[in-house]
Amino acid sequence: MIRFLAVRLSSAALVVVGVATLVFFFLHLTPGDPVEALLGEHARPADRQALRVALGLDRPLGEQLVGYFANLSQLDLGRSLYSRRPVAELLWERLPATAELAAAALVVAVVVALPLGMVAAARRGGGWDRGAMAFSLLGASIPNFWLGPLLILAFSLGLGWFPVSGREAAGSLVLPAVTLGTALAAILARMVRGALIETLHEEYIRTARAKGLAEWAVVVRHALRNAALPVITVLGLQLGALLGGAVVTETVFAWPGLGQLLVEAIQRRDYPVVQGTVLLISLLYVAVNALTDVAYAWADPRVRLRGGAG
Repeated sequence: MIRFLAVRLSSAALVVVGVATLVFFFLHLTPGDPVEALLGEHARPADRQALRVALGLDRPLGEQLVGYFANLSQLDLGRSLYSRRPVAELLWERLPATAELAAAALVVAVVVALPLGMVAAARRGGGWDRGAMAFSLLGASIPNFWLGPLLILAFSLGLGWFPVSGREAAGSLVLPAVTLGTALAAILARMVRGALIETLHEEYIRTARAKGLAEWAVVVRHALRNAALPVITVLGLQLGALLGGAVVTETVFAWPGLGQLLVEAIQRRDYPVVQGTVLLISLLYVAVNALTDVAYAWADPRVRLRGGAG
């Protein structure tokens, strides 16, 4: 198990370093000047050069990259070019909102996917099954940037049930959570259905039915428990995807989380904030995936053996 953990942690560290490096180069190669964004188009050349030197943007790109990783080794994410506040402080302010949205979206996904997948598996080939798979296909196909405004038109502007945007008003979490959780619910519903269909053909399921147990008891008490491992694995892997989807969802609903902070920083060419936000999101993504691998290996020793051998 120790060897397996070492391999997974090494892989995670390489991924994070690779993400940080790619984001650094993409930002500096993207058209747009942060100095011009800060001072405006009509600033004097001397003022621009002075600010560029003060921010360290006049140094060669390789030297800036070395300095960036040197600061990272000391857990220093730098300061925002726009507000001059520490990037870590900005991230700490926005992280609770994103965590709240991701948790609510996860609850929506599980509450919708579990009963839907169970009914589809128990009524395989029937109307419930076709309806569940149609929902799954629709939910996975609709992008967040289209579903979010659609929900706003229907439930905020049309019915007036929920706020249009923001985080302060009561019920403001509902529409963003539904928008973000729909795609995950669609994926999970298909996974639950597939795992249950495979499990329902096992011998112990036939034995449970032969004892006269009701179908719901067979599915919930016996089949679902044994089909949970692949479902939990997919759920863990998709948790990281929630963070990526939160960027679009937070922008649509003006939700004050990491996603909105990232979009604002990109618009302002605020390099340290963009780098810090992407690095944090990638760290969370990698951490969730690594924990999922460890949980799977703990539950299934065969995975641990393959991982250690590889």
